[in-house]
This record gives sequence, structure tokens and C-alpha cells, in this order.
Amino acid sequence: MPLLAEPLRLAIWNADLSREGPGLLLRDLRDGEGAGLVAEVAAVAPDVLLLTDIDFDHDLVALGALAARLEEAGLSYPHRFAQRPNTGVPTGLDLDGDGRLGGPRDAQGYGWFSGQGGMALLSTRPLQLEADFTALLWRDLPRSRMRGDDPAAEVQRLSSDAHWVIGIEGGPSLLAWNATPPVFDGPEDRNGRRNADEAALWRRYLDGALGVPPDLPVLIGNANLDPERGEGLREEMRGLLKDPRLQDPLPGEATVAWDQTGPMRVSYILPAAGLTVRDAGVRPAVEGQRHRLVWVALDLP
Repeated sequence: MPLLAEPLRLAIWNADLSREGPGLLLRDLRDGEGAGLVAEVAAVAPDVLLLTDIDFDHDLVALGALAARLEEAGLSYPHRFAQRPNTGVPTGLDLDGDGRLGGPRDAQGYGWFSGQGGMALLSTRPLQLEADFTALLWRDLPRSRMRGDDPAAEVQRLSSDAHWVIGIEGGPSLLAWNATPPVFDGPEDRNGRRNADEAALWRRYLDGALGVPPDLPVLIGNANLDPERGEGLREEMRGLLKDPRLQDPLPGEATVAWDQTGPMRVSYILPAAGLTVRDAGVRPAVEGQRHRLVWVALDLP
């Protein structure tokens, strides 16, 4: 009888690992904050963990400090990946119309400083960056929803945070992103249109319009878009969930609860239809965290 390989467990968490200034996350981790977060990750023990609200620093010092805390809890993540996101990167324009430059809403993605609330991967397996769409201009996305009179058409990147394609050694390729909320704007619905296009990028990629996609993709990210509830162009998320090239192992499962809206589904792991899902789940809420950890276990071909 052949031996079955251990499943590959993937997880995403939009955990609160962002602070109001550079270096503060590292300080807090070294001071012992985040014990509940560490315990939650240890309870799931993912092979690959995507964090979508973690401050970036050039040498990944804060990410290394988090990995050290997890190692103390019995989890070893020797492979790590992060790049500078679009959050806090100045555009040089007054995008929010307040008459001043350099505010958090004037940046490529909302942020008080460059790197605030970025993305990072922790992995037991080697990782490789296969494609990076973080610098793609919004107007250059095929069938973009950017309006012709947009004030930043020449400089505005589509990604409010980042869009990465990350290969896992011996496994699938992750299509990872963290989208802007489709709110905090006016009747022009700029954030709503941008949010929808951040999800639409992956459908264009799978179509071959942005390069050759991997054979076994797994969409994983915080879309900030519920297919049925709340604000946003929900039809874009419904289209992804119904795409025959993908599968949805957790239909209808809420991943966050906000005071204004109640439970909503905004974080997703959508494996390729050709992958076998052994198990999947959304963890209960952790005290002090509104978003919940989402995980999927895959049998590798």
C-alpha cells in the first residue's frame, strides 16, 4: 500500500501586526506582545502562513522577531518572504483633495509611513517569487475600471498593498494580495472600483493576459470584499468564487466581524480545481483580533 504524503497546510490571517510608526512592531514583539496571536498560529501549525497586515522593514527584522516567537512555541519557519508594499509610498499628488501633500490617503496605498500594513510569508518550505504585479499601473490592467478623468492616471498603481505570485517548493503557486477596502470615498466610488480590480487582476492573469499563469495556482489573500454583503462591487468576488478553474472549500464562512456590518467574508483561500482539498476551516475569533485565521490542507499531486 503506498504511503500518503502529509498534506500541505496553508493559512492566511489579516492579524493586527501594524503600528502607527516604523519600528514600533519590532518593539512590541520584543516586549512580549502578541502572545495570543502566537498561540493561535501554533494551534493551526500551517506549513505556509500569509500575514496581510504586518509592517514591513527593509531587513525583515520584525518578521524575524515574530518567527523567533513562533519557534519558541514549537514552529520553525526558516523561509520568509516580504517586499516593500505600496502602502505609504508617496505619489506626489493630493489624492484626497485636502490641499496638502504627503498624507496617508495621498500614498499609493493608505499608510502613514512606507511599509505600514504590508504582507509577509512564513514557510517551512523554500519560496520563490515567480511574478510581481505590485508596480502595475491601474490603467494598465486589461479592462480596468479606472475612470478616464482619474487624478492620478499617470502614477496610480493598482495594488494598494501588493500582488505576488509565490512558488512553494514541491507545491502550488500562491497568488497573494491584500486589497483596499471599498469604502472611505465619495460617489465616484474610486476605492470600490479599485478594490474590485485588485481581485480582477487574478482573473486576467489566469486568462493569460498578464503572462503565463502557473499550472496549480492557489488564490490567497484579503480581498476586503464579501460576495453578498456590505459595500463594494460584489459581482467581482462572485465571479472569482464561481470560476471553474478554482474551488471554494469554505463557502459562506465569515472571516471577520465588524461593529457596523456584523460577520462578513473577506479573507479567502481558493485552490486550483485540480488540487485535492483534504480539510479546511476558519478559526474562532481571538480576543483583540477582528479577523479570523483561515486555513486549507491540500493533498499534493
